[in-house]
Amino acid sequence: MRPDDPFDDAVTARAVIAADGTLARWSEGARRLLGYPAEEVVGRPAADLLADSAVPPRLPATRWSGTLVLRRRDGETVTVWMLAHHRQPSGNGPGEWLAVTPMETSDQELPDDPLVRAAVFQSPCAAMVFDEALRLHGVNDAMAYLLGLPAAHLRGLRPTDVGSRPQHAELERHLRQVLRTGRPYEMQTYMKATGESRAHAWLARLAPLTDRTRRVRGVCVTVHDFTEQYRARERLQLVNEASMRIGTTLDVTRTAQELAEVCVPALADFVSVDLLEPDEPGGEPVHPLTAPVSLRRVAHQSRTPGNPEASAALGEVVVYPAAAPHADSLIAGHSIMASVSSGELDPWLAVDDARTRQILEHGVHAILSVPLQARGTTLGVAAFSRFRHPEAFTHDDVLLAEEVTARAAVCIDNARRYSRERETTLALQRSLLPRTLPRTAAVEAATRYLPAARSGVGGDWFDVIPLSGMRVAMVVGDVVGHGIQASATMGRLRTAVRTLADIDLAPDELLTHLDDLVHHLSQESGGDPGHGEVGATCLYAVYDPVSRRCTLARAGHPAPVVIPPGGAARHLDLPSGPPLGMGGLPFESAELELPDEAVLAFYTDGLVESRGRDSEVGHALLREALSHAAGPLDETCDRVLQTVLSPGGATDDVALLLARTHGLPAAQVATWDIPADPALVAPIRKQVVDQLGTWALTEASFTAELVVSELVTNAIRYGAPPIRLRLIHDASTLICEVSDTSHTAPHLRRAKTWDEGGRGLLLVAQLTQRWGSRHTAEGKTIWSELALVDEM
Repeated sequence: MRPDDPFDDAVTARAVIAADGTLARWSEGARRLLGYPAEEVVGRPAADLLADSAVPPRLPATRWSGTLVLRRRDGETVTVWMLAHHRQPSGNGPGEWLAVTPMETSDQELPDDPLVRAAVFQSPCAAMVFDEALRLHGVNDAMAYLLGLPAAHLRGLRPTDVGSRPQHAELERHLRQVLRTGRPYEMQTYMKATGESRAHAWLARLAPLTDRTRRVRGVCVTVHDFTEQYRARERLQLVNEASMRIGTTLDVTRTAQELAEVCVPALADFVSVDLLEPDEPGGEPVHPLTAPVSLRRVAHQSRTPGNPEASAALGEVVVYPAAAPHADSLIAGHSIMASVSSGELDPWLAVDDARTRQILEHGVHAILSVPLQARGTTLGVAAFSRFRHPEAFTHDDVLLAEEVTARAAVCIDNARRYSRERETTLALQRSLLPRTLPRTAAVEAATRYLPAARSGVGGDWFDVIPLSGMRVAMVVGDVVGHGIQASATMGRLRTAVRTLADIDLAPDELLTHLDDLVHHLSQESGGDPGHGEVGATCLYAVYDPVSRRCTLARAGHPAPVVIPPGGAARHLDLPSGPPLGMGGLPFESAELELPDEAVLAFYTDGLVESRGRDSEVGHALLREALSHAAGPLDETCDRVLQTVLSPGGATDDVALLLARTHGLPAAQVATWDIPADPALVAPIRKQVVDQLGTWALTEASFTAELVVSELVTNAIRYGAPPIRLRLIHDASTLICEVSDTSHTAPHLRRAKTWDEGGRGLLLVAQLTQRWGSRHTAEGKTIWSELALVDEM
């Protein structure tokens, strides 16, 4: 027993009955009543004390009171009124029962003022009087009704004898305080009167009772019902909590789960949220609705761990027939209450045996179904079930549920619209980014793109662009801002980069032209061009596998990381350059030689920068993750993202491009310096044919001979010496390049019938896969590509 529970009280007979029905404790008052000492009855079944004619009572879950016929030790029987209540277990056990019987009243007399007694016992407020020993001296009819016990049988009982609720123990503690201090005390309690389905909130005032000498002789307890005010405060608190906890993210599933969590257990014991699905992704839910209704379970919450009351798993489609309150409320457009006892659920349960078994198994007795509606659209339904709450749903509960779900529906609709716009923006961005990277002999590449977790899709992009002469361009950029506008600007810049790359501009010249474009876009957007209303950063690099040299330039973009074979990762020291859109500022390029199997890492700042972490820490993590880049580049990309990004995901878009360089062996390149003499064209053609024979490419000799003849002849006739011919080949392509020091660019034209010339470049264009020209510091180079393998 608890130390504050005076068990051995001669005024009241008390016995503790264990969960197995045996007597565990036996008080002195019980010995006086029946004559049995404790050693004779402890451990025996309590039913042995019943008279032969007595029927053992069926104890309910919490409390029982009634009259019993007991057998005394001398063989006589005695009829007593007994109160038994279940006591909460102190550990993991099943608990025990305390049985009490008042035997006599206290010999201590309280003040016997008739006006005082009339005020107490005729008052419409519930009242009771305790003596100095904290035994009930008397209760009025209102208090007896509240306690659910007859007033005539309560004299002599203690507060903890009346019930096992925590409120009774709290009351006894404060009664002792009033007796000790002589000062009144007010306390609030929340309990349910016997025979009523709803609990009540009570305000109890404990006032000391004194005699003529001012000595405290007892305590008078009066109770006032303020249930409606208490419930109104509870409803307001739930609404305030819902406004703070629902809609913290723009995620539909999380918002629905927040609705379920807020309402359990304050409003219901189990809450499920099912949403309608549109006919097509990103569309509106199906209307009008007809039964049966198919919904997808997106959230549920129960007072029982593991959600055993759930009829469907999260993400599962649930079909509700016409008789189900979920379907009826959706179709009708308003809330529907139903209870098992009233038979309102019978039509539904008659066609759903599994739901019937579930409701009976968990004791569900009331269901409230509320449609989720926002901006004239029905999104789904929230179902509230009760099985531990003893009372059914009331009209106030419906109003409260409707107010909370209305707030949640707006948040769900906001999240749905945001998700739709985000998917639209993602689709736009995916269409603007390269779906696959071109295969080139110069580099092996792998990429990753991650949109921001919260701020929306941005304007990060990457690209790998094949250039003439087996060279390849690599670019990574980042447009300022997020959303569709940033994605559209990114698409325009990526197209411009590819266009400028096709004319073989040097990296610094390309960024200069791109800066002009961003400057003009800023003017078109209505912003001040000097402040970069439309801004971006960019890094552009060109790698030549023949010379194994890489030329890079950047415009306000993070410097790339290079990982030599078997070496440590390090950031390249490049001139930073201003961001694009500033206008009028120069860009500088840098050139370095890369060994075979070196890895270049290009990225946007969203990879290394995040809230709460210094960018230097991000750069250090990046270098650490790239230190082991000898394996497949796809695995390296995944390792970089897992190592560098914070657990909460990227706060900005992330674009990552890894490229492993492959130099072209010298045996695959042939070069001739050609004097400006037309008579030497024939010997040059023969040398080309011989070289192709050495490379085992004789099947391309005829075409290559014609192309070389035309290009060399044009260079001798219209160009300026020195003239150089270069042949480059890999497994699939043969490249023919003729360079001279003239800056005059050739152009393709259609010769007239009687023209003697003008057909050379047209012939080259017809015989080759691609052809073009590029300017160099010394002049120009005209090139053409011949396919060695037929493309399927």
